[in-house]
Amino acid sequence: MAFEITGKIIEILPVNQVSDKFRKREFVIEKKETGGTAVFVDYVKFQLVQDKCDLINESFLNEEVKIWFNLKGNRWERDGRVNYFTNLDAWKIEKMTSQNRDQNVPSNTALEDIPPENEELSDLPF
Repeated sequence: MAFEITGKIIEILPVNQVSDKFRKREFVIEKKETGGTAVFVDYVKFQLVQDKCDLINESFLNEEVKIWFNLKGNRWERDGRVNYFTNLDAWKIEKMTSQNRDQNVPSNTALEDIPPENEELSDLPF
């Protein structure tokens, strides 16, 4: 199941070559939500694996982005002890422009990609 979230990238870690056949890159976003007069801030760490490591670079730092990701869980056992890990595996990242930030539309989305709000009104000449 795929999920999506928007936030500001605050940290990008270098690519980590875990083994000859596996590499990953982690990054952190700051997600702010307003509840009445309070502002709640979450820091969420994602990972990119294999060829997806190239989806992000330092130009994304401090940018508002939309991220599509999968939730992955792993079981690890050693010396009779069991541990569980959860990873947020990002598979698509797009910068948001200030113009479409409020509408939550990615910056490279063309107007024809955005569905009309009301199908009955979509053929009006104005």
